[in-house]
Amino acid sequence: MASIDLNSDLGESYGAWSMGDDTAMLAVASSANIACGFHAGDPVGILRTVRSAIEQGVSIGAHVSYPDRVGFGRRDMDVASAELVADVIYQIGALKGIAAAAGGHVGYVKPHGALYNRIAHDPRQGKDVVDAIKAIDPSLVLMGLANAPILDLARKAGLAVVAEAFADRAYTPDGQLVSRREPGAVLHDPEVIADRMLQLVREGTLQAIDGSTIRLEAQSICVHGDSPGAVAIAQQIRRRFEAEGILVQSFLSA
Repeated sequence: MASIDLNSDLGESYGAWSMGDDTAMLAVASSANIACGFHAGDPVGILRTVRSAIEQGVSIGAHVSYPDRVGFGRRDMDVASAELVADVIYQIGALKGIAAAAGGHVGYVKPHGALYNRIAHDPRQGKDVVDAIKAIDPSLVLMGLANAPILDLARKAGLAVVAEAFADRAYTPDGQLVSRREPGAVLHDPEVIADRMLQLVREGTLQAIDGSTIRLEAQSICVHGDSPGAVAIAQQIRRRFEAEGILVQSFLSA
């Protein structure tokens, strides 16, 4: 039976500011990328989401970011290597501590937002993130953009990796994510998205924003928890997969 991981960015509420529906998404997703406080998330909310993930049997990943709460981690930063390594170690360590206190563990790392996009093709910052992961726990898996150089860089450094595709984002003809500043960058129709993801799992291809076909090899699919209708999108993807005999399970248990 074919299988695929379905992940979502969670734990991003902060104080009185509510972001996404973690409870509903955890009933659908098989992996949770949980904020570590640098782009979003406060300790009580992170702990609540971690506990829920453990209760639901959902794998936990550290969603590390540039220190950018105001910009929700989506502003690019030219951070010195020593600072970036320390920031990533700090965030992973914080989530590992919360997970341990809740009776669970962190199994992987997925950078967030601008950091994710930057390290996909920036070898210096990519190496910094890899070095940070190896320093705190070399058994952690790095989740990165499918077909991006960061995956090979991490493999050569000795880390396990998982390639990721995005359900609710449009792609350029060269396999990059269309900038959120561009029209059509974020997809909203659950039926259309589910069709695209079924094609990805079956054929390893997607239609780019210009109508061309691109090839992507991915072991995990992301639905952004903060997208409008995120839960409905994830539910429709899972329904379609299950109807087609495709198993949704974490890549850590596959």
